[in-house]
Amino acid sequence: MSVRAARWLLPIIYLGFISLGLPDGSLGTAWTQLHLSLGLPVGMAGPLLLVATLIGAGSAMGSSRVIDRCGTGPVVGVSAALTGGGLLLIALAPGAAWLWVAAVLLGAGAGAVDAGLNGFVARHYAARHMSWLHACWGIGATGGPFIMALALATAADGWRLGYGVLAGVQLTLAVLFLATLRLWQQVPLPETRTGRGRVTTTTTTPAGAPTTRANSLPGAISAGLFALYVGIEAMAGLWVATFLVMERGASPALAGACVTAYYAAITGGRILSGFLVDRWGNRPFWLQAGCGLAWRSAPPGNRSVLVAPPLWANALSLVVMGLGIAAVYPGLMHEVPRRFVATDVQTMIGRQNSAAYLGSALLPITAGWVIQELSAWVVPVALLAGVALLKVGVWQLDRTT
Repeated sequence: MSVRAARWLLPIIYLGFISLGLPDGSLGTAWTQLHLSLGLPVGMAGPLLLVATLIGAGSAMGSSRVIDRCGTGPVVGVSAALTGGGLLLIALAPGAAWLWVAAVLLGAGAGAVDAGLNGFVARHYAARHMSWLHACWGIGATGGPFIMALALATAADGWRLGYGVLAGVQLTLAVLFLATLRLWQQVPLPETRTGRGRVTTTTTTPAGAPTTRANSLPGAISAGLFALYVGIEAMAGLWVATFLVMERGASPALAGACVTAYYAAITGGRILSGFLVDRWGNRPFWLQAGCGLAWRSAPPGNRSVLVAPPLWANALSLVVMGLGIAAVYPGLMHEVPRRFVATDVQTMIGRQNSAAYLGSALLPITAGWVIQELSAWVVPVALLAGVALLKVGVWQLDRTT
């Protein structure tokens, strides 16, 4: 593969993860208006997210065979088209049935892109690009609520405009992916040597010869942390806007802006980690200090169940929390070869990904049920408890591995 081809392909890969993030933060922002417009129960967002997540998990698990047969490029292009179709269905939806079909399309597209691009970057590019790849997801997850918040301010059914714009962006990216298939066919071999102007990989096992096995207590803790982290991130993105509207009196557009700030903070933290993590290390700084920062965000916002601060303090809390948890996912993923024996690394990564899908499905749907039955106050309480458990779990995992 030529150096020029590798450099041209990298931004295409980044755009692929931006497209993956676009729908993720949009539903929580749009839902404050969408469920009223279509006469749907407020808690229905949880089951919709569950269906999309489970379909995504199945798509990711089966993507390896499709990628081996068709190649990464075509899978990414078709998956973006599926996602764009799902967003378009939501924009045109006359009722709940269309939303269920859209959830299936969104899940099928997202799972294949997630697995395909993560594997491709891991095999053919340097480790820093993995951090920036997930930062690109954050760009998409930030841009989605931002576009939706602007659309919500236009009319009582502004969510249709928002999803129409997102569908147009996604379908345009699908055309771009399919138009650049030739670049994907010039893939370098994993053993490409490092050097100036060359693509590198980081698939070797670090020194230190860890002895921890995947079938151990630390292995269970590590998988549980992925379920917890992704569950916290998804729950905040889906339900914080509802909490701000129902309990803080914010407008849907302003609540959407707060969610946008949250995803922007996650994105900024991941971009920063790509520059600094090799110098400062995952464990002492990005994991332990990051979780500590997220915990310290609680007094102005997450502990608002005890003290009712102004709306700006809730927004600030979301930003601080986003910065704190930003590098937890890539940091934990990067530490797997340093925690577990080489023969168990891929097994452990697979279990962590599966746990992440499970957490992103179960925590938000549980929160949605409690919101519908009791109160939206469950959101700050659950976020506070989740960050506390995350901090303790990371400390225990670092201590034992």
